[in-house]
Amino acid sequence: MRKFIDQFSRFFVGGLFIFSGLIKLNDPIGTQIKLEEYFEVFALDFGSFFHYFIPWALEIGMIMIVLELALGVAILIFYKMSQTTWTLLGLMVFFTFLTFYSAYFNKVTDCGCFGDAIKLTPWESFYKDIVLMVFVLHLFWYRKGFMPTLPSRVGHFFVGGTVIVSLFLGVYAILHLPFIDFRAYRIGNSIPQQMIPSESPIIEYTFEKGTEKITSTKFLTEEGLKYVSSKVLNEENAKPKITDYLVTSPEGEDMTPYTFTGSKLLITMYDVTKSSSENIEDIKGLTKALDGKVEAFVLTSSLAEQMEAFRHEHQLAIPYYYADATVLKTIIRSNPGISLWKDGTVLGNWHHNDTPGADTILELLK
Repeated sequence: MRKFIDQFSRFFVGGLFIFSGLIKLNDPIGTQIKLEEYFEVFALDFGSFFHYFIPWALEIGMIMIVLELALGVAILIFYKMSQTTWTLLGLMVFFTFLTFYSAYFNKVTDCGCFGDAIKLTPWESFYKDIVLMVFVLHLFWYRKGFMPTLPSRVGHFFVGGTVIVSLFLGVYAILHLPFIDFRAYRIGNSIPQQMIPSESPIIEYTFEKGTEKITSTKFLTEEGLKYVSSKVLNEENAKPKITDYLVTSPEGEDMTPYTFTGSKLLITMYDVTKSSSENIEDIKGLTKALDGKVEAFVLTSSLAEQMEAFRHEHQLAIPYYYADATVLKTIIRSNPGISLWKDGTVLGNWHHNDTPGADTILELLK
């Protein structure tokens, strides 16, 4: 029985850490955004010094991702189990506190444990960590009895190689885009369709009649029944994938329907003061080459004076509209980023480091 639990703990903990790390490695910017959210919450609840961590959220996120992957591999090969399990236990105590705090105080509605691939509620994240902690504690308790499955030098190679490859892939994803896009704005999705629930809500009502409890998907009006509560049974499918996409003009006009009509080239800049200007000439050249063929505009959450100053500095002669910063970060993990839509369907997404040519855009629109 002990051997079975040893092996199950090894593969369950190691495999889950590797899976979680790979999901985050696919999208380090997403992890950065989630950490910034946590730091903002902690700054309000525990002290303003957490604001100092926000500019370093990307670097902190990458360290956590690489550590998660390295620990996963180390557990699988029983590499330096004393140091590995101490680090693992410390990390799990931190994550368990984080998920409990988010769930109990309803601070962060999605922990980001598995990125955008698998969404967990705060309580689901906490229960997941409790289950995981049981097996982490087993590995920690018996850490001295585990023998490495590989020679020491080979173990160094595997763990060290994991760190190097993880860093390379993470940096590549930051400088380009996620390898796999799990978000609602991915290529092939119709944004208007993503804003419509896939199912009508099914509501279950609970009533009391004396000491008897009665549930029904219809609101009962029989004499003697007392309404108690109600809940949506298919909440996940009754909620649209996209709930916060809204575009307005500088004058306050709703431009959302306009973005769903015809061919549109969206240049997303959630904050022009943080936007890279490294490839702005390529973006400007693209909009000029498409003039009269594709309508191009900037989506930003920056102040009007900041946007006007940016347009003047770079002679970017296209209109701009407003959208929520979180939405713009979700549309594309690049600042600036480029997205091609036709009648609201996403045909292409590009990091500014991979700015496409006009021929590529026109080919996609055929």
